[in-house]
Amino acid sequence: MAAALDQKKSLVWIRVLSVAIPVAVAVLLGLPTKLDLGDWVYTLPHIIGAVNTLTAICLLVAFVAVKKKLIDAHKRFNSLAFILGAIFLVLYVLYHASAVSTPFGGEGIVRPIYYFLLISHIVLSIGVVPLVLLAFYYALNGMIDKHKKIVKYTFPIWFYVSVTGVTVYLMISPYYTH
Repeated sequence: MAAALDQKKSLVWIRVLSVAIPVAVAVLLGLPTKLDLGDWVYTLPHIIGAVNTLTAICLLVAFVAVKKKLIDAHKRFNSLAFILGAIFLVLYVLYHASAVSTPFGGEGIVRPIYYFLLISHIVLSIGVVPLVLLAFYYALNGMIDKHKKIVKYTFPIWFYVSVTGVTVYLMISPYYTH
């Protein structure tokens, strides 16, 4: 009975966080006045790009590890990817709450490619939050069958979000003015 109640509470928290995180990010991004945190925030896009790169690498290593039945390595690299995701979120919010968005200056065919990648990245980054939280919840609680079912969707989406984050960063980085 207690285990079922704990599971129900955990699933409620996952739902709450899955809504609260994107809403909080949207609110902070839409602040009418940017926070004055100093010029150091203009280094954040480069750090965020590195964090996304490391996240993609960790996810790929975790995937290879689980295929080779190296479960401890799989756990470590997925945990590191999760931590990097949290770091990304904090840095992303700090940057966008304090710096004006950089317009993309590319022209021609690269422009619709950039916006396709950006929009798909944003939409999937919102959708992957509950999947990642559930995948970790199932793994941490020994619900491996449920974990395996959900990561069939979670891994490719999270990996795509990480890789497109890096790609979008590389495409827009020439237009940063600081």
